[in-house]
Amino acid sequence: MTSRPDSFAEVSLATPDTPLNNNQQLWISTPETSTTPRDSFINTSCNSSPLLPSQHPDLYGEEIKSSHPSKKGAAYVRPVLLFLSAVLAAVAVVVPVYFLVIKHQHQESDMTKGTSSPVPSSIGPNAGLTYGGNGSTVTTSDGSTFTYINPFGGYWIDDPNDPFNNNARSNSWTPPLNESWVWGTNKVNGVNIGGLFVLEPFISPALFERYPEAIDEWSLSTLMAADTTNGGLNQIEEHYKTFITEQDIAEIAGAGLNWIRLPIPFWAIEKWDSEPFLEQVCWPYILRVLQWARKYGLRVNLDLHTIPGSQNGFNHSGKFGQINFLNGVMGVANAQRALGYIRIIAEFISQPEWRNVVPVFGIMNEARVAVIGMDQMTSFYMQAHDMIRNITGYGEGNGPYIAIHDGFQGLSSWAGFLEGSDRIILDSHPYFAFDGQSTSSPIATGTGLGAGGIWPTSACSRWATGMNASQTAFGVTLAGEFSNGFNDCGLYLSGVNNANDVAPSCSLFLDSSQWNDTMKAGLQQFALASMDALQDWFFWTWKIGPSSNNTIASPLWSYQLGLQQGWMPADPRMATGTCAALGVTAQHFDGVYQPYQTGGPGAGTINPVLVSSYGQYPPTSIAGLAAGATQSLLPTYTSTSAIPKLPPPTFAPSPPSSVTIGNGWFDSSDTSLAATQVAGCTYPDAWNAINAPMPTALCPPTASASASAVVTSAPAIVTSS
Repeated sequence: MTSRPDSFAEVSLATPDTPLNNNQQLWISTPETSTTPRDSFINTSCNSSPLLPSQHPDLYGEEIKSSHPSKKGAAYVRPVLLFLSAVLAAVAVVVPVYFLVIKHQHQESDMTKGTSSPVPSSIGPNAGLTYGGNGSTVTTSDGSTFTYINPFGGYWIDDPNDPFNNNARSNSWTPPLNESWVWGTNKVNGVNIGGLFVLEPFISPALFERYPEAIDEWSLSTLMAADTTNGGLNQIEEHYKTFITEQDIAEIAGAGLNWIRLPIPFWAIEKWDSEPFLEQVCWPYILRVLQWARKYGLRVNLDLHTIPGSQNGFNHSGKFGQINFLNGVMGVANAQRALGYIRIIAEFISQPEWRNVVPVFGIMNEARVAVIGMDQMTSFYMQAHDMIRNITGYGEGNGPYIAIHDGFQGLSSWAGFLEGSDRIILDSHPYFAFDGQSTSSPIATGTGLGAGGIWPTSACSRWATGMNASQTAFGVTLAGEFSNGFNDCGLYLSGVNNANDVAPSCSLFLDSSQWNDTMKAGLQQFALASMDALQDWFFWTWKIGPSSNNTIASPLWSYQLGLQQGWMPADPRMATGTCAALGVTAQHFDGVYQPYQTGGPGAGTINPVLVSSYGQYPPTSIAGLAAGATQSLLPTYTSTSAIPKLPPPTFAPSPPSSVTIGNGWFDSSDTSLAATQVAGCTYPDAWNAINAPMPTALCPPTASASASAVVTSAPAIVTSS
């Protein structure tokens, strides 16, 4: 039994904000001892006690307020107090019996399996609905079970009669999905599901170890397709099936996190014939993750991670090497395809069935602005913004926030960006690992990491001021990626066949079994400092898969492994105040954005000066062209192809006919066709066109410079299978 002050009455309660298990008590002050609620009561979903005379004087009479009650008042008080004592005694017996016995039995009979479920009664009775809080049993679609561990007041909901039920809540301090997220008030504590749908060598090293010549998903797909003996490209689908499970998503919520960032590839929609990717197969698995997120009350930042031609030349853009997006001979054509895929995803997630689960859409990951050009990217982003808002409508609640990456230009470079636009988020990816950091820091003893250590202090001093300043200068700003990687040690972290990431100086950092408690404590301090400095963040990444020798060879990058082995915080709220404790102070953002930045008045009315400067699309100049090249002769596509619309999920059993599942397309008036090659014209390789010769004439010869973008036939929409 928990000890308590003798003058406190004992009442066991379970609420959505502070669920209590069978061994916890909630202390409520009685009128004889106090006239103010105790902190433990203030922190529940109700902040006032019906037993307190200061809040309900009419229940007690004016005589109780007198410091010298008359005999008549005293005579009046005694029977009232005796009556209240009897009531309290009854409550002390009946309430625990109800919650510990009757309610428990009711939950078991309803197959909710939660012994202290904090789910509010507002969800109402619903045949077939199951739900649970900390300690409840989850039965997955394949019949397996696991115990849901969430000590933070989160609860899951599974409703086959309404698969779009948004009542679930990840934790007590985060709004359930059916309530509004308030930027500047609510804080993003998130994690990436990296490497699931966009393969990266360091996240799934075993896949790449099977094919030593593979360096990216392009080459891996090519080699797998030729290896029919071992399953060909079906090996990638097996990865989709098994790498992330429902239990992973449940564990994310149970870790006190409230968002996931989910990178997806454009080939979830389609690929073109020259591309080796596994077309469309990942889409049902993407929907599966979104439905799991809904079940556990997690919001999703859906990030388009790959772009035709590559927007950065990194291995996680689809193909390592050249940047052919808005750069070089095929730059404009690749951008046409990119806009089309952004449009298709925006149409899908803007449907009412998905808008509460996917409140943020990252439209392009890590575009290399230094190569493409700031003016060119600004023009593209304005075009994408207008296209999306023409689909969704303008203002709060109409479609997702649009996230753009800072392009490695620094946050201050984006101050005042597209002033008057509607709900754009700036996404930054601050990493120490790729800044030439050394492995020589005395981290093994913790002196480089612990309180006052160089790495936690550096996280605070390098990131806090800029992140806070950008909230005012730009608007909503978050860290879409960061990690515990203060160096670049990790198998394939810097790419396949990079000897530096597995050099002898890295040996300690490749094997977490060598880490002592001091080092783990220091790593946790580094993580907490990073979280405090960044304020709204997504760790990269949730899981690192084992290499062929069954070890996790990039442990600094795994949130899950850090939780299991003790160097990631069990509660992300522990981060609050870390930087101040380290002596690093920054002016914290006051949480108040300009109205247009969060979809209020003025949203969508972009400053006319900016429209004049960047409103022309395609941009007036394209990087990567030979001197004197005539830009009007650049290859482009024609918008005459049927739209590869993303299909909705299928459910088994099927929900009632009254439940709408959507058709994948929010705006029925959006009927423009999709890009395709102009018949009879020859195009350079869209992924390898930097050195391609510049066309000297239009194709076909009779076309005008813009003819290939004109719709000349009736709209048609097809559904991908």
